[in-house]
Amino acid sequence: MKIVVLDAATLGMEDSAWEALAKEADLELVPRTPYETGAIVARAKDADVVLSNKVPLGEAELAGLPNLRLISVLATGYNNVDLDAARSRGVTVCNVPAYSTASTAQHAVALMLELCNQVGPHDRSVRDGDWVRSPDFAYWKRDLIELEGKTVGIVGFGRIGRRVGATVAAMGARVLASARRHREPPDYPFAWEDTEAIFEQADFVSLHCPQTDENLEFVNAALLRRMKPDAFLINTARGSLINEGDLARALREGRPAGAAVDVLQREPMAEDCPLRDAPNCILTPHMAWSGRESRRRLLRETVANVEAFVRGEPRNVVNPS
Repeated sequence: MKIVVLDAATLGMEDSAWEALAKEADLELVPRTPYETGAIVARAKDADVVLSNKVPLGEAELAGLPNLRLISVLATGYNNVDLDAARSRGVTVCNVPAYSTASTAQHAVALMLELCNQVGPHDRSVRDGDWVRSPDFAYWKRDLIELEGKTVGIVGFGRIGRRVGATVAAMGARVLASARRHREPPDYPFAWEDTEAIFEQADFVSLHCPQTDENLEFVNAALLRRMKPDAFLINTARGSLINEGDLARALREGRPAGAAVDVLQREPMAEDCPLRDAPNCILTPHMAWSGRESRRRLLRETVANVEAFVRGEPRNVVNPS
């Protein structure tokens, strides 16, 4: 059996971390694969198992991989795989659910706290010599904000959203939540609200919903106008949830007061991305998921997916026949 990893470099792991997979079969680690059908087929043409984080595997690619039996996605999201095409060819598709809950929730809260405390700009100010020249023992470039007593609205109340809610509730924030389904409530105080009400009432709005056809660019000019002028928007979910041009214009107009974004519609970032030079906008490079422990958990669970498939007991299947 041959296993090909199409974008191994995205995990940032040393080659030795993949040894458990090498015990299962002939393993080939491809650091990066261009998102082109010819390149994908050329690299995986003899593979029985393909691992991919973001490399697309659609009808055209699958047609050129006659030996393929399993795709194990190195992620929770699997929209890079054509599930119907895989099913029609008898190819099982697996993912790794919930591996990055702690890492992503921590990053979302870190972005929220950065909007409150402005640690980065003040570090740069000190290093530029402002404290050396200061006539006072302390200074601040802009008002700092306490999270206690503020309202945090969470759009998408799954594992990550609930973890964010638990963290900010412990810091004294009021939590509002919206979700497509109202599941069992968590063990901390919160209130259900619809999405529009959250954008109207919250001091911080944090996005944690999956991207669907229905919510594509749902954060647009009309919804942003509902936000309070001193409110902030955080997105660690999917870049396609936000109309980036509308958000950039809204930030220039001062409503909302700021944003922190870890995901964009196009990744890597396009040179002309509207948020690149938007004021009061913190940008991080889709790194919320990537805590060291999270990446190790992802790889460990992927190995378990492959082992289970070899035993004839596939797990985490997202395209059941």
